[in-house]
Amino acid sequence: MIQITPHIAIDEAEIEWDFIRASGPGGQNVNKVATAVQLRFPLLRSPSLPEEMKERLIRLAGKRLNKEGVLVIDARRFRTQEQNRRDAMERFLELLRRASRKPKRRIKTRPTAASKRKRLEQKLQRGRTKQTRRKVRPPEE
Repeated sequence: MIQITPHIAIDEAEIEWDFIRASGPGGQNVNKVATAVQLRFPLLRSPSLPEEMKERLIRLAGKRLNKEGVLVIDARRFRTQEQNRRDAMERFLELLRRASRKPKRRIKTRPTAASKRKRLEQKLQRGRTKQTRRKVRPPEE
């Protein structure tokens, strides 16, 4: 079991690992060894996560969530499979922890009378400044 919060944990069996060949540095090694890691987590079918957390996670995941509802995290930053595996797991856990936090409800506030007055005075001053930039026309008789 992987502990996300004191109340939420996911089973390690839910996570699927795929190893693929990575592009980038590594010399001859890059063509032979599958060092890049793909962490796959079936988000929509997971019994470990509460529904409200799943909804937040869907919003946070963005392009990392495929059409089947599987969260895919790609890690190919390092040259070794183990480092990439650790990197993918850290990023996955961070995403889950962010989704576990309930967003604070916004409390509507109204502007104060002083702030309204100040805003209108600034608008008036700005208008006067612009008025002085106009071309002066000769008075019509």
